[in-house]
Amino acid sequence: MKYEKLSKEMVKRITNDRENNYKNPYACKNTDIIRRNPDMDKENLWRPAFVRDIEKIIHSPYYNRYADKTQVFSFYKNDDITRRALHVQLVSRIARNIGNILGLNIDLIEAIALGHDIGHTPFGHAGERILNKIYNGRTGRYFNHNVHSVRVLDNLFARNISLQTLDGIICHNGEFEMQEYRPKKGLTFDKYDEMVERCYTDKDEIDKLIPMTLEGCVVRICDMIAYLGKDRQDARKAGFIDSSVKFEDNGIGVENADMTNNLVVNIIENSYGKDYLYMDEKYYQAIKIAKRENYEKIYLNEKLDRLYSENIEPMFYEIYDKMIKDLEEENKKSVIYTHHIDFVNLNRGYYKDGRDYANENKDDIVVDYLASMTDDYFIDLYKYLFPKGKYSIKYVPYFDCLLYTSPSPRDTERSR
Repeated sequence: MKYEKLSKEMVKRITNDRENNYKNPYACKNTDIIRRNPDMDKENLWRPAFVRDIEKIIHSPYYNRYADKTQVFSFYKNDDITRRALHVQLVSRIARNIGNILGLNIDLIEAIALGHDIGHTPFGHAGERILNKIYNGRTGRYFNHNVHSVRVLDNLFARNISLQTLDGIICHNGEFEMQEYRPKKGLTFDKYDEMVERCYTDKDEIDKLIPMTLEGCVVRICDMIAYLGKDRQDARKAGFIDSSVKFEDNGIGVENADMTNNLVVNIIENSYGKDYLYMDEKYYQAIKIAKRENYEKIYLNEKLDRLYSENIEPMFYEIYDKMIKDLEEENKKSVIYTHHIDFVNLNRGYYKDGRDYANENKDDIVVDYLASMTDDYFIDLYKYLFPKGKYSIKYVPYFDCLLYTSPSPRDTERSR
């Protein structure tokens, strides 16, 4: 394990700048904040501008649901495997470390990081792919978790979140690495609204999104840094891969600790004092290879795919169809009313003029409901709706997957 360090020249430069109270001219200032309703949520000494966004996100109705949403590994009773709640905290911590050294607005960084996955589905990216498949098949529109995250914060529970925070969230997509992250200036709420709508109608739009702030750029690269090594760590803890599985060291390390440290150091070394983020060509190529290895050895593993395709996907379809039917029949006793529509109406933001959420597009309502679910809620809901349904999930018990001994998980037939 090799931990890189900042060069002596860079350490001296940063130290001197701090002693001379240097302020980064490219940082987003609190006074730059843009809100839909500028007359509300004005900052004060104890609640600065972007701190208000942080608190709005933490206290939002869906924030607590992070705790039971899959990051990568579903169906394991294992308290040491990362859930989405820990992932957003890791992104926040790593991003604030970089932002602090670069002299950026760490409150804005924290707001983006903590909110970036709040619209994520149960069962991680597998759940996202399934929900997009159903939604697109019915409406021709696309579902992406980053787009849904801003829908939750800016529409479903409108909280007057700032444009800078919403932009950082929708642009966070950690699946698309870049060597250089240069903010795209000039965004307004009108342009933002147009961008959001294009994400629903053009499947390639999310590949083009670039944050408007350096803070958003930091969170975007840190989303990737936070999961690359941690997912490998979790795969071993779950017994999903054993010690025979080797990862290539291309100069950034192969495990979570060294990969995180070395990538952070390289970004700081190449970005300090600049109006963009940059990493060396060597590091850029290494991160691409590391991500590809994760896909080959973890994410696209046949055992995981079979569980999702043979059980979770048909469960999604059955629940979706049942909820659409209940909406069409206006079955007010249905859980989509009692657990979702009523809940949303009760918690809607103050500037939505009392509009009844039940009057919105039925497919959007069902997608909102499904995306909001935790893993356990989804499985229990299926059992509740279809007590004689043919699909079921049984979690791998704690003692079938002993930590640190690297056994192979039981066959998927045993896991169902």
